[in-house]
Amino acid sequence: MTPTLDPKIDRLYKLLPAIYRIRDADRQYALQALLRVIAEQVNVVEDNIGQLYEDWFIETAEDWAVRYIADLIGYEPVLEAGTTSSDLTAEGRALNRVLIPRREVANTIAWRRRKGTLAVLDQLALDVASWPARAVEFFKKLGWNQNINHRHPERARTVDVRRMEALDLIDSPFDPFAHTVDVRRVDSPLTRGRYNIPSVGVFIWRLKAYPVTQMAAYCAEDSGPECYTFSVLGQDTHLFNSAVAEKGRTLIDEELAVPAPIRKYPFSLHTEDFYGPAKSLAIWADGWQGGDANSMVPEAKIVPADLSNWTYVAAPGTVAVDPVLGRFAFPPGQLPKKGVRVSYLYGFSADIGGGEYPRGIFEPVSRKAGEPLHYYVGRNQQFQKVADAVTQWTKDAPLDAVIELSDSAVYVEALTVALGAKQTLQLRAANGVRPVIRMVDWQTDAPDALSVTMQEASRFTLDGLLITGRPLNVTGPERDAADNSIAPICGSEIVIRHCTLVPGWAIDCDCNPKRPAEPGIELFNVRAKLRIEHSIIGAIQINEDQIAYDPIPVCVSDSILDATDLQRGAIGAPGLAVANASLTIERTTVFGIVNVHAVELAENSIFMGCLNVARRQIGCMRFCYVPPGCRTPKRYHCQPDLAIEAAKAEFSDAARQAIAVAGEKLRVKPQFTSSRYGKPGYGQLGRTCAVEIARGAEDESEMGVFHDLFQPQRQVNLAARLEEYTPAGMDAGIIFVT
Repeated sequence: MTPTLDPKIDRLYKLLPAIYRIRDADRQYALQALLRVIAEQVNVVEDNIGQLYEDWFIETAEDWAVRYIADLIGYEPVLEAGTTSSDLTAEGRALNRVLIPRREVANTIAWRRRKGTLAVLDQLALDVASWPARAVEFFKKLGWNQNINHRHPERARTVDVRRMEALDLIDSPFDPFAHTVDVRRVDSPLTRGRYNIPSVGVFIWRLKAYPVTQMAAYCAEDSGPECYTFSVLGQDTHLFNSAVAEKGRTLIDEELAVPAPIRKYPFSLHTEDFYGPAKSLAIWADGWQGGDANSMVPEAKIVPADLSNWTYVAAPGTVAVDPVLGRFAFPPGQLPKKGVRVSYLYGFSADIGGGEYPRGIFEPVSRKAGEPLHYYVGRNQQFQKVADAVTQWTKDAPLDAVIELSDSAVYVEALTVALGAKQTLQLRAANGVRPVIRMVDWQTDAPDALSVTMQEASRFTLDGLLITGRPLNVTGPERDAADNSIAPICGSEIVIRHCTLVPGWAIDCDCNPKRPAEPGIELFNVRAKLRIEHSIIGAIQINEDQIAYDPIPVCVSDSILDATDLQRGAIGAPGLAVANASLTIERTTVFGIVNVHAVELAENSIFMGCLNVARRQIGCMRFCYVPPGCRTPKRYHCQPDLAIEAAKAEFSDAARQAIAVAGEKLRVKPQFTSSRYGKPGYGQLGRTCAVEIARGAEDESEMGVFHDLFQPQRQVNLAARLEEYTPAGMDAGIIFVT
């Protein structure tokens, strides 16, 4: 059989005269195989030469070359931000990109030419720290005595309490009122002031605006059949701007250019700028006012309203919308005949927990011809229900398979997956969508969890999904009670990446868990490795024989484990002292108690509840926060250990030492913007958090789930550049809005 010619690896072979190729065909293409090997090396050399040329330009240079281009233009990295990493891992490269931002190097010469202008400060925050920003000269906000030759009547006015929209902007970057002088410096390390002559404030929005596209809305039937929330989970969620490019310098254009929470008054005055399929929010109501599933509710029928107590009654032919609470309501006598879908943006810190953000898709390695098989679920796809795809997969029994959900829809189904020996299955979302699997009370005489049964060397993966209503229940094969031999780990694995298993199964309108004592994952007699990445997970319960079998490995990274209360178990075993698990945890925030057999490695993580292990002799903890009094393996550079040691060294008197130690324990304890899932600031370190936590990781980034955002390095970099580019005699300070 004649092999197909590849234009890249057969380029040398195609240069041969036809007679040699004919003779080579008679000899089973031995010459072609040789020239393919040579061509591969030629291609490597040519690609390397081509990349060397690309490395001369900042736009196309590889990451390692950026620092050398920076040296050529006299760019100096900020030493306080930390040193560049020699580690070639993804995390090390990400840190280097933050310490020496490519965009900053590209614009350094242009900035030097425009040094001292306000527009440069706006652009600095975006290029240096990748944060949207607005710079404000506070001297323009000061009230002053008027001079007939230089009048500023707006700076001497008293506040008009009837201007409700303007009152909503006080102390924001868009504040229209005049203020009295504040003599404190805007960049003071103690207490900061704002309104002073030399002060310039750079307002920063750290939260990102994440889209949800044509997702089913939640009908709040407890309040009325006409009441809906934008969030499919039913909680109140502040809607965010879509951060479109600024068209002018009007107030509404400036607000729309940043990912800020939507305010009530701009939405009521400029509804057309917020509402629409490509804007901040949109509503589709199938069967309402003669419309179909593809007909969006017209902007003219949207009425801004306060729906805080669901007391507002929408007028006939209109839809009342409250963007602050993320609620909307139809007229009581004009309800949608069928489903209601919405598009909106919510605020969050990073790409974890599932969402429409881009993420890497990992295809299973094919171990059999014609596999892996793909089953597509969604509108206009092969299957309309996940259960139908699972049924077909069970019939086909492929060795490797993928069930992919192709749209942001809600699948209310009962799912049971039974894997055979050495069989793998991925249940995943397509890139750019966030499907929801909602488990409900289907059976009265049995649990209704997402049930997975595993066999030897099988693998089950959840990727990009939001699961609510019930836990993930994983069981192993039934064992002979008389067989007490230790079962080895035989390649079985459970992988959960970029998923949310809602803590407490579901949440109410205030983001309180409805079933706070219930776990998110249950493992029953399963000999498999559990791996969790970039996910938000409820409590994990491991039911495994501690006497007959070795601990199962549990690996958690870049995630949040939330037991809904610090006194509940985040990882444990019901009725037992510790779970039969060996834990490896990196860059993770844990709300709850962790009781495990051993900790192989705990690194750059925050444990808000106690961590207790049965075997302290193995493993270690590095650069973590763990409450005092916990039973842990050996700790290195952990808090509050270092703070306590420093407090004891400061005083020789035992009474003073005790007072100082108690104060340090309280000071160093991590502070969060919110510890409730569903809030925009969930898991984000608070502004008053101790520097030992905010810069306590091994690379001087923050501990916890948002370590890889490298926000401390960004902030230090930006502060140094503001000082460099601010006019002489002026003080520039960073003010976080979100």
